[in-house]
Amino acid sequence: MIGIVVFPGSNCEFDVESAFRELGEVSQFVSHRERELGDYKAIIIPGGFSYGDYLRSGAIARFSPIMDAVSRYADSGGKVVGICNGFQVLTEAGLLPGALQRNAGLKFVCGEVRVRVGTTRSALTNLMAEGEEFSLPINHFEGNYTADRATLQDLEEHHQVVLRYVQNPNGSANDIAGITNREGNVVGLMPHPERAGLGFGLPGYARRMLGSVLAIDSVSAVKSAR
Repeated sequence: MIGIVVFPGSNCEFDVESAFRELGEVSQFVSHRERELGDYKAIIIPGGFSYGDYLRSGAIARFSPIMDAVSRYADSGGKVVGICNGFQVLTEAGLLPGALQRNAGLKFVCGEVRVRVGTTRSALTNLMAEGEEFSLPINHFEGNYTADRATLQDLEEHHQVVLRYVQNPNGSANDIAGITNREGNVVGLMPHPERAGLGFGLPGYARRMLGSVLAIDSVSAVKSAR
């Protein structure tokens, strides 16, 4: 079973549930008020506008009771994936380095973008091929990934860039579309793999990406590849 964290303002939880249901996996919505997590295969923090994106995206959600439980879950090796607003929440919570700021040009971007797999050493890409390219939907205003020079160098040296934009739509440093922690069990990305296929069925690459989350040995495979 997959746990999907829902905050006030989340709006992609049903897309995530539908995508995993297509893969044959049951999901359960988890309220932001909860202080403990059940025995889930993975935790997904979906997209949306948690708490209306007041202050900045993810800044308030980071203080929800559920996030302490998510942190403990991640520290114990549990797989956590943040998509779009979920990525923002993970950076605000300190589970991933860097931050997501307003897009270059201060424009909301919505459409499909080409992305390239930067590493297979993550719970989201262990069934993918490094260098593989495909298209994923995006829709965000604060998806411009930023970090200091030392953090960016660290991400590159430890193969933590999960996805890169082929053509950068938002000004993200190093064309970063998604990253992972060093252990490979926490992943954040701005594109939406759960929306690939536009409701007509997940394409093969999206099935493999989300299927990576379900792989029982995905995190151990990541660790053995280090």
